[in-house]
Amino acid sequence: MVSEVTEGVKVTVLTEYQPDYSSPRQAHFVFTYKVVIENHSENTIKLLRRHWLIYDSNNTVREVEGEGVVGQQPVLEPGEVHEYVSGCNLRTNLGKMAGTYLMERVLDGRQFRVIIPEFTLIVPYRLN
Repeated sequence: MVSEVTEGVKVTVLTEYQPDYSSPRQAHFVFTYKVVIENHSENTIKLLRRHWLIYDSNNTVREVEGEGVVGQQPVLEPGEVHEYVSGCNLRTNLGKMAGTYLMERVLDGRQFRVIIPEFTLIVPYRLN
């Protein structure tokens, strides 16, 4: 689990390898990640966009950018939390992801970026 706070917005990420959906012989490794976004600021905020960089250990980098998260653009009042689960597939058994969310302060429309902390995607047997 990793966490990062930007302008009062805390982002925490937990990852899990999905062996039932993976096929190591075909270089297909599936991971899920749960993201918890906590609004510790004094303002109501809206998540507008996401931007991810996904790294395989074979030096492949993919970039993913788009509106919202899993089809939503959540609005968080001060003290509220939004959680979602998503997934990623890699061609290697080790990789990492990092990125940013584009947020908007609802009161005045001010936009700002929130850091998604870098996290590792690793199959459990690599840890031995």
